[in-house]
Amino acid sequence: MEKKGGEAVERYRSLNRYLRETYGEKLYKLALDGGFTCPNRDGTLGTGGCSFCSGRGSGDFAESCRDGVPAAVRRAEGRVAHKNPGGRYIAYFQSFSSTYAPAERLRALFAEAVSLPEVAVLSVATRPDCLPEETVRLLEELNRIKPVWVELGLQTVHPETARRIRRGYELPVYDGAVRRLKKAGIPVITHVILGLPGESPEMIWETVRHVGEVGSWGVKLQLLHVLEGTDLAKEYRAGAFEALTLEEYLPLLAGCVERLPQETVIHRLTGDGAKRELIAPAWSGDKKRVLNAIARYFDEHDVRQGAKWQAEAKT
Repeated sequence: MEKKGGEAVERYRSLNRYLRETYGEKLYKLALDGGFTCPNRDGTLGTGGCSFCSGRGSGDFAESCRDGVPAAVRRAEGRVAHKNPGGRYIAYFQSFSSTYAPAERLRALFAEAVSLPEVAVLSVATRPDCLPEETVRLLEELNRIKPVWVELGLQTVHPETARRIRRGYELPVYDGAVRRLKKAGIPVITHVILGLPGESPEMIWETVRHVGEVGSWGVKLQLLHVLEGTDLAKEYRAGAFEALTLEEYLPLLAGCVERLPQETVIHRLTGDGAKRELIAPAWSGDKKRVLNAIARYFDEHDVRQGAKWQAEAKT
């Protein structure tokens, strides 16, 4: 955020801004592991998962719910309580595909989270192909009690990239999931990875534009991390692709923000993986430096969310 003439210039609609406007406070996320797996790992679609996915299914910092959701929430809360004394939280089921289970098992976990007084929002990360109608109805029911968000891993709209990373579903599956969730009144947050092998800036911007066109309420713009133990790491070490430099990432990210509708809530501008597993890009491990570089670049280049949304609209 830049100040001009004493007034703050909002470069983009951040999650923090949305939370303060809606709840009057910042809500910290409590990452939870509900003990799920994924159809791309259990043999339904495949066994190796997406090529970029770590053995923890993106839940590197998640607390296990093996001994119950309240206990997991207390442990997760202990990590951030010093930043948020007396505050409320987002219960975030993060690991693997967190709707990949019978609806009754999901009900037991999610309803328990929603019942906790310190939980203001339930957020569930999953795949678009793991949302049968009974699960959508359950989420709709819980959404009447407390707000429920669903995060969908899209990553790219390009079929050739989707095959390369072994995503395991076609784009219409994502589009249909967004429509059904929106009809149920549930906000959708879409994950997009910037820097996937073989993708040009124009291809990435096409993905971001599609996310805006289908009406995703929020978006997470995630820098591609190459992590130990992934098939992507093998490709990287074999020289099959190069990780983005910070100098490449900044204009790429700016182009994404400019191509999103002004009302889209941007939940993330980069992301950070577990440092002990990070292979590349090394610069992404210094989160403070990265965020400062993004803010400086946005100010210097007058980047504003939505600036190219209408100008490049499809006719």
